[in-house]
Amino acid sequence: MVKKTRKSRKKPVKQRRSWWGLLFKLALVFAVLMGIFGIYLDGQVKERFEGQKWALPALVYSRPLELFPGQKLSHAQMLRELQMLNYRKVASPGRPGEYAVANNRIEIHRRAFNFSDGAEAARSILLTFDGQRLQRMQNPGNGRELGYARMDPVLLDRLNVEKREDRLLVRLDQVPPLLVTALLTVEDRDFYQHDGVSPLAILRALVVNIKAGRTVQGGSTLTQQLAKNFFLTQDRSLWRKIQEAYMALIIDFRYEKEEILEAYINEVYLGQNGAQGVYGFGLASYFYFGLPLNELNPDQIALMVALVKGPSYYDPWRNAERAQERRDLVLRLLANEGHIDRQTYERASSTPLQLIERGRMGYGRTPGFMGLLRQELKDRFGADFLRQNGLKIFSSLDPIAQHSAEQAVVEQLQQLRSNTKRSDLEAAMVVSNWRKGEVSAVVGGADPSFAGFNRALAARRPIGSLIKPPVYAEALANGYTLGSAIKDEPISLRSDSGQVWRPNNYDRQFRGQVMLVDALAKSLNVPTVNLGMAIGLDKVIDGLKRLGVQQPIPAYPSLMLGTLELTPFEVNQMYLTLANQGLYQPLTSIRAIQDDQGELLYQHSAKAVRVLEPEAGYLALYGMTKVVGGGTAAHLAARFPNRVMAGKTGTTNDLRDTWYAGLDNEELVSVWVGRDDNGVTGLTGASGALRVYSRYLDGRGVDSLELAAPAGIDQVNFALSDGQPADPRCEQTRLLPARAADLPGIRSCRQITPIQPPSGEQVGDWLRDIFNFAR
Repeated sequence: MVKKTRKSRKKPVKQRRSWWGLLFKLALVFAVLMGIFGIYLDGQVKERFEGQKWALPALVYSRPLELFPGQKLSHAQMLRELQMLNYRKVASPGRPGEYAVANNRIEIHRRAFNFSDGAEAARSILLTFDGQRLQRMQNPGNGRELGYARMDPVLLDRLNVEKREDRLLVRLDQVPPLLVTALLTVEDRDFYQHDGVSPLAILRALVVNIKAGRTVQGGSTLTQQLAKNFFLTQDRSLWRKIQEAYMALIIDFRYEKEEILEAYINEVYLGQNGAQGVYGFGLASYFYFGLPLNELNPDQIALMVALVKGPSYYDPWRNAERAQERRDLVLRLLANEGHIDRQTYERASSTPLQLIERGRMGYGRTPGFMGLLRQELKDRFGADFLRQNGLKIFSSLDPIAQHSAEQAVVEQLQQLRSNTKRSDLEAAMVVSNWRKGEVSAVVGGADPSFAGFNRALAARRPIGSLIKPPVYAEALANGYTLGSAIKDEPISLRSDSGQVWRPNNYDRQFRGQVMLVDALAKSLNVPTVNLGMAIGLDKVIDGLKRLGVQQPIPAYPSLMLGTLELTPFEVNQMYLTLANQGLYQPLTSIRAIQDDQGELLYQHSAKAVRVLEPEAGYLALYGMTKVVGGGTAAHLAARFPNRVMAGKTGTTNDLRDTWYAGLDNEELVSVWVGRDDNGVTGLTGASGALRVYSRYLDGRGVDSLELAAPAGIDQVNFALSDGQPADPRCEQTRLLPARAADLPGIRSCRQITPIQPPSGEQVGDWLRDIFNFAR
C-alpha cells in the first residue's frame, strides 16, 4: 500500500512538467511568430519613415506685390492685399504678419519668404500714399528712403494628386514652441521619457478623467497615435491596439524623438474641408485661421491642440461652444503647468474663436485663373507633372486685379441684367500685363467662384468689330496711312452661288469717303470691308495668324466684320501683339516652379518675336487711342479725363455678343458680355462690355498710356479731300503720325485730281474671294 501511494504521488509532478513544457514551447512559438511579425512591421515602418511619407500637393502662389515710389497702388488696394495675406491690424507692428494704419500711411512688418529667386528675411516698411499712387517708402526704424521692396505672395491653392488628404508640410523649427508644449501637455507629457508606450500615462489619464468627470486625457502616446494614423485603421479591437503598441516601440527604437514629433505634427487629422481631410497643423492653421502656423496666438494654438481629440466633435464652426470649452481647458492646463502666465491665460480664454469662413484658407479660390494654370501646366510639362512631390508654383495672378475684375463683372452685370430685363446675361474677362505677357486675372462667368464652365477660356464667340484693328494694322503695313481716304459708299457683292451681301454701317449712313483713322475710331463697316478686300483676304488672314490666332480662318469677306470666333483669352492674346506694337509673345500664367527642396525647375523667360513692323504697330495703336478719345469708346474719355487709353468695341449681328478690348500703360483687358444660348442681349460693345471694363477701372485705376513713336514716324498734314500730304496753308488738313519717308512730297498750292488709295485688289477682283456672306 505504501509503494502504491508513492507511485500515485509522482504522476502529478510529471503532468505539471509536461504542461510547463507545452507552455514553454507555445511561448517559444509565439515569440518566434511575434519576432517574424516584428520584422514585418519593422519593414513597414522603415519603408514609410525613410521614403516619401506623404503625397504633398503643389502650392500655387500669386505674384508678389512689388512696391516702389510712383507705383499705381492706392491705400485701399494695399489694405486689400494685406487682408488677402491675412496680416493682422495692430497698434504697433512688432511681429511678422502685422500692420498699422494712420491716415495715408501703412506700416507693415513683412513676413520672411523664400521667393523663386531667393529667400528674404522679414522686414519693416512704411508706405505713404497719394490718391492712386504709392508716393513714398521708408524704413520706419531710421526713416531711410527705400526704392524697392516686395510683399510675400498670397497662397492661392493646393493642387492635390491625392484627393482624400490635404496637408501643408512644416518642419519642427517652424512650429511655435507653445504648440509643442501644449501638445505634449495634453496628449503625451512623458513623450521624452517613454519608449513609445507609457503604462504610467494610461494610469495618469485614468485618474485625470475620473477627477474631471469626463475624458480629458488619452492614454495612448503620440507615438502610438502616429502608428495608428500612419499604418492602421480606426478599429477599436484588441489586436489593433497590440499592433499599435508594437509599432510604437519599433518607431521609438529606430528614430529620434524630434523626427517622430515632426511626423506627428504633419500627420494628425484635424478637420474636413469638403471631400478632403485636413491633415497636419501646417494646413489646419490656414484652414481655421488663414494664417501660417508660426503666427498663431496662444488662444489659436490651444484650439488647434483641442481639436486633436475629435475634429468632428469639436468642429468650431458647427459646435462653437463645445470647441471653446475644450480650448479653454487646454489653456487652463497650460496655465496650471506654468507654461503661460495668468495674464496670457485670461486674455486668451476671453478671446472669441475668430475663425475664417470654412474652406477659404485665407483667400478665396480663383477657378477661372486656376483652370488656365492647370491647362498650361499640362501643355508645357505633361499630365503627370503634378505627381511630383511638394512643388511650389509661382503664378502671375495679381490678387488686386483679380478682385477688381470680379467686382466689375458681378456689379456691372447685375446692372446690365436690370437694364435689359435679361437675367441670363453672362460675362467673362481676362486681364494681362501686356509688357510681360503675363495673365493677371481671369473671370469665367457671372459667378467668379463657380468652378464649372469657364467662358474666358472655352466660349468661342464671333468677335464683331474687334477684328478691325488687326485689319487696319495690316493695311498700315501695306502702304496705307492714317490719313488715307477710304470709300464709304453702298456696295453689293455676289458669290458664285448667287448670294448677295450688302454690308452696312451700324447707323445705316454713308459718308462718301472717310479717313482711315476715322473709319477705325467710328467702327465703320463699309470702309473696313473696302479696305480689307483692297489689301487682300490672304494678307488679312496671314496678319491674324501672326498676331496669335491659331485656329483655321475661313477666307470670306464677312471676316472683315468679325465672323471669326475667339474666346476672351484668345482675344487678349491677339491684342497683346498690337499693344506691343507688333511684338508677339505667348501669354503665360506661370512665372517659376520649384521642387520640394527649393531647387528651380522652371523659370519663365519672355521671348518676343517681331511679327509686324513697329511703325505699323504704333500707328494702329495710335488709331485705337482715337476710339477712346472720340470714337465708339468715348464713354471712357468722359469717365477718366486727361487719361490716354487705347481700345476697341465689338458688337455682333442682332446685338448678340458685346466685346471690349482695352489697355492703359500696363494692363490689357478683354471683356465679353452675352448669353450662353446665343440669344439677343440688346446691348452693343459700348453699352455692354465697355461698361464692365469701365467699372474695372473704377477699382483698379488708370495708368495713362505712354505711346513711344519708333524712329521714322513724323507728324504729317493730310488733306481732308483725298488723304494726301498737303500744305495746311493752302487747304484743310489734319495732323497725324506717319512714316514720312514713304510718302510723296507735299503738293503745291494748286487744284489737283485726288490721288487714289494705294493699289490692291479692286472691287471686280473681290468676287473671286467670296464664298459665304453669312455674318
